[in-house]
Amino acid sequence: MNKNKHEHKGISLLGSQNVEYRSDYNPDILETFENKHQDNDYFVKFNCPEFTSLCPITGQPDFATLYISYVPNVNMVESKSLKLYLFSFRNHGDFHEDCINKIMKDLINVMDPKYIEVWGKFTPRGGISIDPYCNYGKKNTQWVDVAKERLRLHDLYPEKIDNR
Repeated sequence: MNKNKHEHKGISLLGSQNVEYRSDYNPDILETFENKHQDNDYFVKFNCPEFTSLCPITGQPDFATLYISYVPNVNMVESKSLKLYLFSFRNHGDFHEDCINKIMKDLINVMDPKYIEVWGKFTPRGGISIDPYCNYGKKNTQWVDVAKERLRLHDLYPEKIDNR
């Protein structure tokens, strides 16, 4: 067994050459490891430009770039397991808003972060793009107020859209 597996119990996907890419929704694939810097707050941001899911009505594919930002508490999500988890939405039929909220809630469930936000920027279909945003601050902490303020100010200055 390599040294990395001894240091990070519970991480089995990172470094494995025989990983199955499941295309059915599977939150159980998410793995975590211990935050080694619990003494200070910091953001971790994942940019995921190849997210796909299915429209629950038509079955047509939806494409998005996801932005997942969080302030870790004790546990952090391992990035390869996150990639495989997001891949598991490939054949999952849900509306954009449902996918984004489900992703946030699944990450809260495995990490219990101080703060998290998930923003999906979906490519247009029928001339309309939908960009759901959700966030969460850990109860009884300052992060509840941060979540309220970030939601209130969210997209106050929307970016120029020139890539979709």
